[in-house]
Amino acid sequence: MTTATLSTAPAGRGFAWKAILLAIPLLVATAFFFVWRGEIGKLTARTIPTYGEVPSFQLTNQNGQPFGSNNLTNKIWIADFVFTSCPGPCPIISSRMAELQKPLEKTDVHLVSFTVDPDKDKPEVLRNYAEKLHAQPSRWDFLTGDKSKIYELSSKGFKLAATDGADEMGMPVHSTRMVLVDRHGQIRGYYDALTADAVTKLLADTNHVLREQPK
Repeated sequence: MTTATLSTAPAGRGFAWKAILLAIPLLVATAFFFVWRGEIGKLTARTIPTYGEVPSFQLTNQNGQPFGSNNLTNKIWIADFVFTSCPGPCPIISSRMAELQKPLEKTDVHLVSFTVDPDKDKPEVLRNYAEKLHAQPSRWDFLTGDKSKIYELSSKGFKLAATDGADEMGMPVHSTRMVLVDRHGQIRGYYDALTADAVTKLLADTNHVLREQPK
């Protein structure tokens, strides 16, 4: 009896350690989830200021169809400025925008990407870019058109610097910020897509505006 007891004890301790090791990732994930939910709650509760109104515009989307501010009337929307041949931050910016689709799928929030290289980014080029990002056609539009109008919209409308790069490296230079616009066309926030918490903050503020301005 004594021998049997001694031989099974190590096995019992080994099983207990395995159970503890398996439980640790679950406990960490659970803790992370609640911390994340708490941060979202804090961000959602804060006051969201306004930064001015986006002027009216009319451009062309990836399907070659006219698209402008009239298509966004009474909608909350999120904008960014990119170009398809960008070797720098654009893939990150676009991937951040793509991340927004799933959590916002049950809302009417729209996504709008403006190209800062409209000479190259014709509708068919933007359409291919959209497909690579698995962009939902009814939710995310990619816009091209007259370069001067796009740059004026960026600088004067969204208050974001932009240049075609003619005097620098020959490539467009633009902001890495995503912009939240409410149902009245008012800018409600700027979020640098290159920061780790950009999507978290943007979603929190978007949910705030959704409650403030229900459909």
